[in-house]
Amino acid sequence: MAQKVAVVTGANKGLGLAIVKGLCQKFDGIVYLTSRNEALGLEAVKTLKEIGLKPEYHQLDITDIESVKVLADFIKTKHGGFDVLVNNAAILESRQIYPTYESAKKNIDTNYRSLLTIERYLYPLLRDGARVVNVSSACGHLSNLKNAHWVKILQSPDLTVEQLNQFVDQYLESVRNGTFDMNDFADEGKHAAHRVSKIALTALTKIQQRKYNNISINAVHPGHVITDMSNGAGDIEPDEAAKVVLYLILEASSKLKGTFMWHNGKIIDWLDADSDFWYQCP
Repeated sequence: MAQKVAVVTGANKGLGLAIVKGLCQKFDGIVYLTSRNEALGLEAVKTLKEIGLKPEYHQLDITDIESVKVLADFIKTKHGGFDVLVNNAAILESRQIYPTYESAKKNIDTNYRSLLTIERYLYPLLRDGARVVNVSSACGHLSNLKNAHWVKILQSPDLTVEQLNQFVDQYLESVRNGTFDMNDFADEGKHAAHRVSKIALTALTKIQQRKYNNISINAVHPGHVITDMSNGAGDIEPDEAAKVVLYLILEASSKLKGTFMWHNGKIIDWLDADSDFWYQCP
């Protein structure tokens, strides 16, 4: 039997590093720590090896198609396939409450569109029974969206990637042409780009699960993690936040599919747009 293989994106620090650490301690297989910056990634690997863990490293820029293809070719050649994928890499332009078009596009390209590239090149290598965890956030719950037209579309059990792309494209166009309506989102539309990207990521989780019934794909809000991204404003340490991701990988039933799990391990009704799971900026 082929040795099991796990890949974690955006893993040189914060939550990603904590997930790699936990997998190295509990996962019976090879764990790849990946990062956009190779030097920082290798430094993270060195740090883990100093405490007796044995992660492997591979460079990965999720926004670069060629970088994703290189990783896919490596996995296919060396291992034939893999068993765990944690899509953790993400950005947040936290200083821009109402971002420019360029900033909003970068956020969505990184947090959402990159997952379409990853699906294209890496998902064919996922073995039967594989587990995928998409790291979302409180911003990724549908209650962050207040536009009734789009709420209805995103609630459809037959939602398509094409419709999801139209949703993000319409938001970006509104930012570019100055028609952005803060009333379309919770909390006066603050950080709408991040809300759109994470809503799209979570919705994509459900779409992908319909397509790939032989694997388990779930999204998770790991809590407000204390990281560089949050400028230290979070309230949960990375090692603690990683526990819910590790649960989905190592302990959860393989029948758990297409769900949105809260940081406390509870499965949340993502479709309930009238709930109060939306993120309120501090």
